[in-house]
Amino acid sequence: MRRTARLLSAAALAVAAAGLVAAPAYADDDEGGLEVYPSSAEPGGQVTVNTSACDGDTAEGDAGAVGAGAFTLAPSSHEGDAIGQFRVPPSAQPGTYEIVAKCAEGDREVSGDLVVTLSPVRGQVQPRGSVKTGVGGVMGPDPVQTAAGVAALAVAAAGGTWLLHRRARGDGI
Repeated sequence: MRRTARLLSAAALAVAAAGLVAAPAYADDDEGGLEVYPSSAEPGGQVTVNTSACDGDTAEGDAGAVGAGAFTLAPSSHEGDAIGQFRVPPSAQPGTYEIVAKCAEGDREVSGDLVVTLSPVRGQVQPRGSVKTGVGGVMGPDPVQTAAGVAALAVAAAGGTWLLHRRARGDGI
């Protein structure tokens, strides 16, 4: 009975400790983080970031991780948010990048993630025509080479059949 009580007490204490450790992270999200819109962008695309963490004051943004450099977040009339924009460089590689903003007053720093993706199919050129893989091909541009390949296969098949027929009769090779 005592052993069960100790196990239950230890489990309850572990759950309470985990709740206390997780609580500050949840409260931090309520105070405002850095919202990145769109959260997924292509190289060359425009990205807008906003935060309510600076209480309507300006902030300095840093998109250096993706290669865009510094940008300014200015106060806006929308719920006291600070809003800024930057352009994803055309040379940006696909991946997830951390965008950071530091409030002008105080040491408050917030961050958000930007996912850089490859360009969609709409801008790409699709291949057309036959594949240049060497000699011949049914739809290839040179029917003479195709005929030569078919003839070589026919001779090989006839020779193989003749050898198998000789071997089956017992004539030897």
